[in-house]
Amino acid sequence: MTTTRSVLISGASSGIGKASAFHLARRGFFVIAGVRREQDGQQLESASQGRLVAMSLDITDPASIVTARNKVEELTRKSGLLGLFNNAGIAVAGPVEHVGLDEWRRQFEVNVIGHVALTQALLPLIRRHVAAHGHGSGRIIFTGSISGRVTLPILGPYSASKHAIAAIAAALRQEVRAQGILVSLLEPGAIQSEIWKKADDFIATVGPHDSARVLYNRHVEAMIQQTHEGARSAIPAEHVARLVEECLTRPKPKIRTTVGRDAAIAALLRWLIGERLFYRMIAKALKIP
Repeated sequence: MTTTRSVLISGASSGIGKASAFHLARRGFFVIAGVRREQDGQQLESASQGRLVAMSLDITDPASIVTARNKVEELTRKSGLLGLFNNAGIAVAGPVEHVGLDEWRRQFEVNVIGHVALTQALLPLIRRHVAAHGHGSGRIIFTGSISGRVTLPILGPYSASKHAIAAIAAALRQEVRAQGILVSLLEPGAIQSEIWKKADDFIATVGPHDSARVLYNRHVEAMIQQTHEGARSAIPAEHVARLVEECLTRPKPKIRTTVGRDAAIAALLRWLIGERLFYRMIAKALKIP
């Protein structure tokens, strides 16, 4: 099976990736859903009633990317790949001083380096689509975050990775525009997703007598409360999925889009009142020094 509207989604096992895979499949796209675990792929294919193809994909593993690239070429053939949705991600949390360097590396390997590697591998197939279907038809989308504009304490590793992916998307957008490929960045706020539960679990592993708690207890407690409040007000991942479709289909998609009221307000305030006053407001709201 192949189509002129083929899209690869990384991190399609849950959250935004899963919602986008189902939404695009319903809208007639040929979706290739990248998953880490075989059972996740089987569940996706079953739930979609054959409207998408799941594929094993670990974006931190070069061999997995090569295998995926070859599979995508086999599936899309002369039509090439219309779009790549770089969505896979994790959230590492903790005080900058106390997050181990291996955890910092893991954060960037998944959220940054892996997306660069996958993009590099698939760009020739996107150019093939442009050659077959016209200038401007190729698309690349990145899942950023409002954390790529606004940095909160204890979320330094995650926020740093999202700042980086915003810069990469901006550079790539300028580099491939003349090749007929359009690049978009989505910046969600609180979205119903497993990623924040995992981050919350990680924060909770900091014990009451750990040195991180001694020095940063108020920050840790504030962020645990913040993640709980964010989870309660989070919007469905389907909101993002609809914007993914717009990025793939609009003749001139937005280059950077905040998703959710919380993200829009944070971005606006950060721009309006300046960095110093904005972060004073954050500290007051979180009740931290």
